[in-house]
Amino acid sequence: MRMRPTLNWTPTGDLPPGTTDLEPVAEALGAGGVLVLSGAGISTESGIPDYRGEGGSLSRHTPMTYQEFTASAPARRRYWARSHLGWRTFGRARPNAGHRAVAAFQRHGLLSGVITQNVDGLHQAAGSEGVVELHGSLDRVVCLTCGAFTPRRELARRLEEANAGFAPVAAAMNPDGDADLTDEQVGDFHVVPCTVCGGILKPDVVFFGESVPPSRVAHCRALVDGATSLLVLGSSLTVMSGLRFVRHAAQAGKPVVIVNRDPTRGDQHAVARVTLPLGTALTTVAEQLGIPGDGTL
Repeated sequence: MRMRPTLNWTPTGDLPPGTTDLEPVAEALGAGGVLVLSGAGISTESGIPDYRGEGGSLSRHTPMTYQEFTASAPARRRYWARSHLGWRTFGRARPNAGHRAVAAFQRHGLLSGVITQNVDGLHQAAGSEGVVELHGSLDRVVCLTCGAFTPRRELARRLEEANAGFAPVAAAMNPDGDADLTDEQVGDFHVVPCTVCGGILKPDVVFFGESVPPSRVAHCRALVDGATSLLVLGSSLTVMSGLRFVRHAAQAGKPVVIVNRDPTRGDQHAVARVTLPLGTALTTVAEQLGIPGDGTL
């Protein structure tokens, strides 16, 4: 089902009030050519917490920065101990109704692309193709010395062998796969080096304080340029890595629709912000557009 595009963007600078009306979402998707930009909020229904929503991890957890990770061996030990434990839970997460709906919209030709700020791989697990992972993926590990890539499952195996019996109980899980552990729980956790050159291993994700590769940014800008509209799903848009694409779309006169429970930094650029839970909202829109709701979309 295709709907005639009637969304208009007016640069008033005013913040649109939150709404439960799904018409702007259905209208944008019905017109086709939608570029999706997703954030941590789309994965909360899969058991992965977000950073800034109600109860978000930033209220109790300071993420590792690139500068700290590269400069401090104790910081790397702490990071890998927490990340290794977190990976056991993080790696078991499964796509939810929101991820499945995005994949269904793509299969039905309504999307021009998908950009995600998440590092969990759940869009791909749900069936989305060509997903641009703005901040990288926890599935891969890179050596900071020689640049060699390693599957995360291989590193997990090596860390298991090097730290037999390591099984502390974490206080909480964070969106980057980092489990909350005390220094006592980290103990003398053994970090393994690159098997190629003996260098420092880092997850292939963009840490706080690290920049998204310029080529990736340019690719995302091109996707915005080629889209009819931008649909933001579950992102507070607090960091510039995602907000810049909202601004770019708005400056080009492309409608921006946001689905997020809380206000976002990009609200002033949006035609609407829908406050419904993502799984419910996107499944309902799929049904409105005639996409079969068979439980898996």
